[in-house]
Amino acid sequence: MPNLTNLRIHIAPVGYEIDRVVLPAKEMKADKVFLLVHENPSEDKATKFYDTIDKKLNKLNIETEKVYHNRLNLFQIIKSVKQLIESQSNDSVYVNLASGSKIQSVGSMMACQMFNDNSNVYPYYVEAKEYTGFSGEAISKGIKEIQGVPTFEIQKPDSKLIQALKIIKDNNGKLSKKEMARLAVENNLISVNAENESQATFASLDQNIISPLEKKWGFIEVEKIGRTRWIKITNEGINASEFLI
Repeated sequence: MPNLTNLRIHIAPVGYEIDRVVLPAKEMKADKVFLLVHENPSEDKATKFYDTIDKKLNKLNIETEKVYHNRLNLFQIIKSVKQLIESQSNDSVYVNLASGSKIQSVGSMMACQMFNDNSNVYPYYVEAKEYTGFSGEAISKGIKEIQGVPTFEIQKPDSKLIQALKIIKDNNGKLSKKEMARLAVENNLISVNAENESQATFASLDQNIISPLEKKWGFIEVEKIGRTRWIKITNEGINASEFLI
């Protein structure tokens, strides 16, 4: 992992672990740790560990900040990590894949793969020294090794497709092709310079927006009712919009 002069930021979901959050931050000389905690503490058995982790990190002069999200929702986990990655774009961001639940680990890794645009994101896995099992206390003690995890990129739609998806979602998930064409032009998602402007607009919309969103990503479907073609967001599009938009 590179030694850079910018801030060393850690992102750590909080589960039933203490050492696997605190000790990597200590060994890797973290400047700040974002702790991902459940948005509803009454539903989370890990609540008791937040204060302990916070106190231990503060004793090490490591700044902490809690970030609330639904730790049971994959798409909200991805969104939370994405937003932190984007907000710390000038820093080195280290993402702990071992400190939370399995779904948090999966969501965190997916965020690293999709949103590492500046090549400044470094996921890592912490092997515990001893596993104790969960009996109301932390489920492991100490750390044996910190392993860097390679990030193989997961493709995401380009910015214009994400903007188009937002337009569709903001219009209750359904709008006519004619209205979509108007909004696409207004938002500079497509440009048309032709004698037959109307025909060229629809052709550009089909080629650059509708076709990739429908055929490549499966985020929309087009349905003809009478003489009108309607663009509707799919379940896949709804799920993706939770963390892409």
